Amino acid sequence: MFTELWDAGLPRSLRSALLVDQCNLPRYWSTIWSVMNLNALADTTRVKKLRHIERLYCHADQLRGPGALDDALGAIDHMALAEILESWFVTINNQPEITGADELLWKTGLEFIVNTTTWLSKSQPANRKLPAIEQRLHQLNLLYSQLRIRPRRSVEAVRSLPASVVQTLYEALDPESSQNPFKQARTRWRVYVIFILMLHQGLRRGEVLLLATDSVKSAFDRKQGRQRHWLNVQGNPYDEEVVDTRHSRPSIKTETSIRQIPVSDVVAGIVQTYTENFRGKPEHPFLLNSQLDSPLSTESISKAFSAITQALPAAVLKELEDRTGKSSVSPHDLRHTCAVLRLNQLLAQEDPMDVALAKLRTFFGWSKASDMPARYARAVFEDRLAKVWNDVFDDRVELLRAIPK
Repeated sequence: MFTELWDAGLPRSLRSALLVDQCNLPRYWSTIWSVMNLNALADTTRVKKLRHIERLYCHADQLRGPGALDDALGAIDHMALAEILESWFVTINNQPEITGADELLWKTGLEFIVNTTTWLSKSQPANRKLPAIEQRLHQLNLLYSQLRIRPRRSVEAVRSLPASVVQTLYEALDPESSQNPFKQARTRWRVYVIFILMLHQGLRRGEVLLLATDSVKSAFDRKQGRQRHWLNVQGNPYDEEVVDTRHSRPSIKTETSIRQIPVSDVVAGIVQTYTENFRGKPEHPFLLNSQLDSPLSTESISKAFSAITQALPAAVLKELEDRTGKSSVSPHDLRHTCAVLRLNQLLAQEDPMDVALAKLRTFFGWSKASDMPARYARAVFEDRLAKVWNDVFDDRVELLRAIPK
């Protein structure tokens, strides 16, 4: 069973996710593996891996009885481990629909067993059985590492939102629009800020939820003779002072996701308007505040986008499905759209493709190994979004009109 220790009375180092058995006792080897392998990962990645391991534990419990996996690992029982892995692989592979998440599920479970048995074999006192144990572990790893969950039948293509959808979103989410699907001004402005930050700054959902009220910085640029703004995308800067009580705590995806990106005067003004007039004065430092004066949750954003999709006209939804194969607008669609438009801008100013992709990689926080820039290069040549923006992406007239006089 998956549980989380986030009590404010615990030291920061002990606040973490944890797997427990039917008696609420910690799963022994998963706890050790988590400390040894997962501490450097983002909270969301750590939680995802532990949930995968819990599924393996539950499968072993059903197959061989409670505590079977920890018993097999502790005894380095290669026969029992082989039976558990083989049965688990067949169970995953026999599902009606197989996705990339199932491949990750299998790899995480295999990694957990191989890592743990390798540590245990090396910690054994020297004896005549050790070479035989190591040989069996090598065979186990060699055999099961070559098993692959059936791949997805099609590769997901990157698709930016069609022009009609983007235009409709601008008009409907304007806080002063009569078409806005949200009733309260406070909610309208909160959703509008999320929309603008995702579409214009390309932020992920977790990055938006981690923003503090002072994330947008300003300073006078003497060379340009004007005030300039930038946004710090990072983890919670007040982590030692504030305990994040959200059930699904947002986190930075990778180290390369920590970055500093420029912000236009208009976007900075929108964030400032929301902060000063519609955020309220909660006790937490996060930019996005719920109706109950608590940090906004992941689920709240999902619910908001569901309401946004339901408010779209039938003709716009039809084009969305025809163009992208999707029947709803998700937060990540805005990031896709931002990437395509940013790359279009860079190419329009005559940056070579390799230089433009390198700039895109920095702006969106992709690692050097990520293939995302190349995938956007394919999508960028679609020109259906050209009519939504003129030459300057960040200076939409709709944005200016939305700021109260």
